Amino acid sequence: MTQAPATSKVWFITGASRGFGALIARDALLRGDRVVATARNPQTVVEQLGDHPNLLALKLDVTSETDAVNAATQAVSRFGRIDVLVNNAGYGLLGAVEEASADEVKKQFDTNVFGLLHVTRAVLPVLRAQGSGHVINVSSIGGYASHAAWGVYCATKFAVEALTEALSAELAHTGVRATVIEPGFFRTDFLNADSVVSTANRIAHYAESVGVMRQLMADANHKQPGDPEKLASAVLKLADSANPPLRLALGADTVARVQKKNQAVEAELQQWMAVSMSTNHDDVAV
Repeated sequence: MTQAPATSKVWFITGASRGFGALIARDALLRGDRVVATARNPQTVVEQLGDHPNLLALKLDVTSETDAVNAATQAVSRFGRIDVLVNNAGYGLLGAVEEASADEVKKQFDTNVFGLLHVTRAVLPVLRAQGSGHVINVSSIGGYASHAAWGVYCATKFAVEALTEALSAELAHTGVRATVIEPGFFRTDFLNADSVVSTANRIAHYAESVGVMRQLMADANHKQPGDPEKLASAVLKLADSANPPLRLALGADTVARVQKKNQAVEAELQQWMAVSMSTNHDDVAV
């Protein structure tokens, strides 16, 4: 077991070979923390982060529950504990809800939802036994407000939001915290072909909605407003917080979208209030 200062954190990060995962791992290592960085091919992690004494690069395909359990076991064997779990692994599916095949939808949920659950279930017993820890689940602006052409992807991120909200309540008395982060559009490789999969089926009737979004995404690649380096710094601040939030919006575009949706939901609630309130039994006081 590697010895480290008492204030040093142990991170367990999925999807750590590139993007947000690699940047968070890098910054954690730079400040003296220990990092378990996982990927389907752990060599890609080493190529990104180097051969660091505080780094444990592990094979983890999040769709494999066996991989998740093995990685958590190796993490504790090496570093003795886990303080921060970052469920970062995932990808996007671009296409209309009707265009998405059953197989494409299943693969999307297998990684973004069931993969997150595999890893969370593998790590939570460690955190609960410690009486401390922080689960940070990476959602998206699309986890709070859905968009045309992103329906299936957003459905997975809505699921991540719901799971995190429940986890936060379930774990509150244990000393373990749960936060869902909601990045907007950041200048990563997310819109590259190896991070976003387009549906094989294309339906002409969706040209004015989904087709427009496809072109917007192609034009926006590597021009997104968010700075990934600053996101990594924000996640480290989040992990250091004694009172972390349930949700953390990251990016001015996410903040604007959250505010717009909240206003729209409140306006619609008020517009239909009479109907909403009319459905109780008559003997129930309102």
